[in-house]
Amino acid sequence: MFASFATTPITPFVGADVEGLDLGLRPLNQTQIDDVLRALSMFGVLRFRRQQLDIELLKRLGSQFGQLHIHTGISGMAEHPEVTKIYSDENSRHVNGELWHSDLSCDEVPPLGSILHMMEVPTDGGGDTAFSSSYTAYERLSEPMKRYLEGLTATHDGGVAFSRFDPDRTYPRAVHPVVTHHPISGRKVLYVNRAFTSHINDIPPEEGAALLRFLCDHSERPEWSMRFRWEEDTVAFWDNRCVQHLAIWDYFPQRRLGYRVQIAGDRKPA
Repeated sequence: MFASFATTPITPFVGADVEGLDLGLRPLNQTQIDDVLRALSMFGVLRFRRQQLDIELLKRLGSQFGQLHIHTGISGMAEHPEVTKIYSDENSRHVNGELWHSDLSCDEVPPLGSILHMMEVPTDGGGDTAFSSSYTAYERLSEPMKRYLEGLTATHDGGVAFSRFDPDRTYPRAVHPVVTHHPISGRKVLYVNRAFTSHINDIPPEEGAALLRFLCDHSERPEWSMRFRWEEDTVAFWDNRCVQHLAIWDYFPQRRLGYRVQIAGDRKPA
């Protein structure tokens, strides 16, 4: 299927393991980059095991797929603003990604994808990330519901997710279609999420609130979700245009450490 590596699906609808590609040894060639982007559009999230990366190599890896996206909700590392440190221990009160979401859908042009290199995992297990297919969530809607959603838009507000950390800060807001399509695969996507979508426009508020609850519940169903099990030096690359994810905080008070970069999108969801 791909010239550069082999893939093994993790579940029928989302996720694949990639074998035969070293992400840090040397810069990827164009064939490898094209294969990764095509696999990403098919599977939604790719898992690469046994990857040796430091911060500079992680930034180099991400920049091969586009400009690195500066996070608009939380601060990056002081010396590497493009990199977000993902860390929790016995003193943590929250973890990144506690609600189902597509990264920074509140941005006018959300990031294309995210790459997370996990350096340290809980010794007693746990710390999985759940991913769900927004392709399948759309495709499993009834035909009357699909017709109803066409043309509706929703407001995505960064304050919904981030204001609890800093209520005095101003966060981005954007309006996106409820149904989008992926620019590579062409498949339609259900594009609302629990962490960022504040309301559906174009219809009465009570109707919109009930519809949004249903669509979020529907997007998160286990039938088209998977649990991504981390090991040390595992890399996940996920496509924010066709998956949602959730960090499962079941390992308190153990430590978990990783570093993430995000690749900037080149167009608004359409």
